[in-house]
Amino acid sequence: MNTKQEKLEAFGRLLDIMDDLREQCPWDRKQTLQSLRHLTLEETYELSDAILQEDLQEIKKELGDVLLHLVFYAKIGSEKESFDIADVINSLNEKLIFRHPHIYGDTEVKDEEEVKQNWEKLKLKEGNKSILGGVPKSLPSLVKAYRIQDKVKGIGFEFHDAEDAWKKVDEEIREFHEETDPDKKELELGDVFFSLINYARISGLNPDSALERTNLKFITRFQKMEKLALETNMNLAEMSLEEMDVLWEKAKLMS
Repeated sequence: MNTKQEKLEAFGRLLDIMDDLREQCPWDRKQTLQSLRHLTLEETYELSDAILQEDLQEIKKELGDVLLHLVFYAKIGSEKESFDIADVINSLNEKLIFRHPHIYGDTEVKDEEEVKQNWEKLKLKEGNKSILGGVPKSLPSLVKAYRIQDKVKGIGFEFHDAEDAWKKVDEEIREFHEETDPDKKELELGDVFFSLINYARISGLNPDSALERTNLKFITRFQKMEKLALETNMNLAEMSLEEMDVLWEKAKLMS
């Protein structure tokens, strides 16, 4: 692997290239904080895909794309004479030191859970008015629910164990089935999802990863169904559900 000096030189080269692109490339010169935003989200999701697939070479590539965006934002910040990449890194360094008093101070912790609890308390000392103030509004709903639950756990607002959390799932499912008003039923469905995500989190499972793995599994099997239908000159759109179920079972055996 590269030495620390080689890593610093590589980062310095990236900063030089960013300067060149911003000055000489018509496309790069045109970009703004707003125009880059949706591209950054796309790159982040591509990194997420690579992580789920555990493709280390693809992860390396996508990390580079995300890093480019971070450097790009810092470059624009420096042009606005607001901040540069050093300010970004120094701010991060100071935050990490402040939030890890068990390493850089005299605070003692027993385990990971105490570290997380201290983290949330220190964030409030930094000026955050609410434990949930740092949860981005634009997060996908499933991820947002997980982050909300994880954050309130930091101050002890948590079920005692997974069994208690599952009782809440049962309760919410029952209320969902009993509700007849469409609008209220939608709210109850939201409660079911929220409680199920909470149960998964307490059980040590990541519901977002679990659902995405199921999505990928379904896509793979359905595409195998399409291939099987094509091989027998059949059209899925013209088949009965029972006929498609036969192909589905065959596709499962091919997994």
